[in-house]
Amino acid sequence: MMDIGFSDAPLAFILLAINVIASVFAFSNKEFLEVNIFHMGAVLRRKEYYRIITSCFLHGDPMHLLFNMVTLFFFGPALEHLMGTGNFAVLYFGSQLGAEAVTIWFKRRNLDYRSLGASGAVSGVVVGFSLYAPFSLLYIFGLIPIPAILFAALFILYSIFAMGGRGRIAHEAHLGGAVFGGILFAILSPHLVNLF
Repeated sequence: MMDIGFSDAPLAFILLAINVIASVFAFSNKEFLEVNIFHMGAVLRRKEYYRIITSCFLHGDPMHLLFNMVTLFFFGPALEHLMGTGNFAVLYFGSQLGAEAVTIWFKRRNLDYRSLGASGAVSGVVVGFSLYAPFSLLYIFGLIPIPAILFAALFILYSIFAMGGRGRIAHEAHLGGAVFGGILFAILSPHLVNLF
């Protein structure tokens, strides 16, 4: 990856800081977590739409936070530097809104459904990067090299396959974030798409 500092990609670094601060605070403050987590009933019945955004700055545990923030750290600054801060903001938050929209559609009948995390936005960032540098190698578990575009395609396919499962992972959000991220990257920065 490129050597990029705060002045090159301020939003990516600010998002990293907000995610860490809000999540660490929520780890020890359950009331703060409950008021800001995505809760289907609160969003659809009580119209607490702010939860769609606040929940993307919270994480379930330190490993969840670490995984998302390490991924954002490696891909976010490079993508912001390439796209510009304004376009990166639209990509990041648009991916998260896409993730939440897909989640609401598939989980709308479960009013007790809860979710949190920046996974939707981060998925969009990774797919955006894979459209820019499709043949750069990503290392699965730090060991297995795979071209970025193949990783993105497999990630999307796995998310589709895993949706509706009983686990704690919001595959619907991953799918929504990845698809919306790819679309937004292509719309906002078509000159950066290098698939052909």
